[in-house]
Amino acid sequence: MIALFAAASLLAAQPADCSPPAGTDALLAMPQRYIVVGESHGTVETPAAFAQMACAAAEKGPVTIALELPTVMQPQLDAFLAAPDEATAVEALSGTHFLNPRMNDGRSSQAMLAMLLSVRQLRADGRDVAFHAFQPSTPRQRDLTQAWYELDMGHALAGAIYARPQSKVLVLVGNLHARKTGFPRFPDVGVPAAGHLPAADVLTLKVAQQGGTEWNCQSACGTNPSRAVVDIDLRGVRLEPTDDGAYDGVLALGPSTASPPVVPGPGPSLR
Repeated sequence: MIALFAAASLLAAQPADCSPPAGTDALLAMPQRYIVVGESHGTVETPAAFAQMACAAAEKGPVTIALELPTVMQPQLDAFLAAPDEATAVEALSGTHFLNPRMNDGRSSQAMLAMLLSVRQLRADGRDVAFHAFQPSTPRQRDLTQAWYELDMGHALAGAIYARPQSKVLVLVGNLHARKTGFPRFPDVGVPAAGHLPAADVLTLKVAQQGGTEWNCQSACGTNPSRAVVDIDLRGVRLEPTDDGAYDGVLALGPSTASPPVVPGPGPSLR
């Protein structure tokens, strides 16, 4: 745990001032309660940018950081946020999904831990921030399609605004769950999680695929290539709705770099 804390402390180093992606201020000025960032798990760049977006949002008022982590982790996330120092904060995650190597799928990366520590520092500096876990902890029954899981996740995500109605809610989630509309390639998904929230209160961004690498579970868990389908020179928040209504814009961060898990391990078995 001492080595883990040392690594996390180095990763969490942040500049004194917020440095969010270009276009973040205009995004935060929009009236929608939810800003949903749909990512490919396991990169360095997305959690780092998300931390800086949270920093900028916290300068304007209360913020809830909603994360695709099991709802049973909420007490540990609350303890992490309230911890008196970083070592105690990291210790609060012991025994959770986040530090279980069998659960590694990109959401428990070193970059994600750095982001969590950055949000904790905002709290230590007096900002009004909170975490909200919204991944359903109850396993989906085999005879139920993924659409039921998305409904369950959407309900848990809605709980963020019920818990803290004064907050802007910043959501970091896999890009499929971040869609407002269904995905024809995966009809069993039905309406994705973000699509179950009131459309007028939600802005969704897809992190642009600009090449590079990711640590996630595709054909195998580990460092995998990321496709380059967007101009690699594009940067910042671009509010340009997609034709199918799935996203309200993109967050372009450039080619990605794989971020390995905090605790090395094989990740979940793939079927």
